[in-house]
Amino acid sequence: MSTAPRRFFTLLVTAVLLVTTFSDAARAEPSGGADEDGGQNLTVRQALDKATAEYNDAKGRLDKSVADQAAIGDQMAKTQARLAELQVSAGAIANAAYRGNRVSMVNVMIGAQDPTDMMHNMVTVEYMLQQQNKQLRETAEAQRTFDQQRKDIDAAVANQQAQLKVLEASKKAAEDALKKAGGGADVSGGGLPSGGKVTTNNVPRNSDGSYPKEGCTLKDPTTSGCQSPRTTNMLGEARKAGFTHYTSCYRSGGGGDHPLGKACDFSANASTFVNARATGADKTYGDNLAAWGVANQKNLGIKYVIWYKRIWQPSTGWKSYGGDGTPAGDHYNHVHISMQ
Repeated sequence: MSTAPRRFFTLLVTAVLLVTTFSDAARAEPSGGADEDGGQNLTVRQALDKATAEYNDAKGRLDKSVADQAAIGDQMAKTQARLAELQVSAGAIANAAYRGNRVSMVNVMIGAQDPTDMMHNMVTVEYMLQQQNKQLRETAEAQRTFDQQRKDIDAAVANQQAQLKVLEASKKAAEDALKKAGGGADVSGGGLPSGGKVTTNNVPRNSDGSYPKEGCTLKDPTTSGCQSPRTTNMLGEARKAGFTHYTSCYRSGGGGDHPLGKACDFSANASTFVNARATGADKTYGDNLAAWGVANQKNLGIKYVIWYKRIWQPSTGWKSYGGDGTPAGDHYNHVHISMQ
């Protein structure tokens, strides 16, 4: 073979290898279509995101309402005990007034023997009247407090009933969306990620227990994009918990949470996304990371975790996930965590 044909052949082989390598990397790297939708309609994905977000907020409001009810109940018990004590004294005062036996300045002045006694008795009676009036005011105030606490309890119970309805509706909507995307089947047979440890503190909440709305306002340390504050916090907490393999969060393409700065893909492999199912130590790493995400979901504000063709949501637990047949689309090579 002459020099020119040989050089051309070498360049051709090199080009083919480069194309093949690039193609393999592209298939291994999660993308908007494969990772976010598994080849399914974007509206199904949006329905899943909406249902899960509503479930998380409703659960937060429910938990807050239950805690408020318990606190009000404790306060109510103390108020009721104090009210019972005050009502005894108030009853005695009212009974004396009814019988005409309640002390008064007029009686003191009429019955006084001399000016000194009269002044002494007047001071004594004034003190007694002040104490009695104070008890009556305290009794009235305790009664008002007790009545308000009872109204607060009723409001908390009504709120809990409303949030339970939202939870049920959101759960059904999430299940329906999963089924439309080709998933949602029961996977409780075994081998699910478990044993995750809670290593985080609760992120800030609204006064009603829901999560504050957040935008893509912080720099993403894994890409040139941005992240929401809760995503940045989740990523940092995952790193502190020992999950330091290659990670990619923001990307502009596709739908779902990545373009919003509210999702991260954690590679099972330490260095990159491998175009194959994770096995051995990589599979164990993914299992442990997924279990950690589930355990810390409430504290961090996680919407769902996807791993190994299964998805975990707080409303449904682990269910099957409808992917696209690739390691990336089926989440066999990375753990996906979406944030509220």
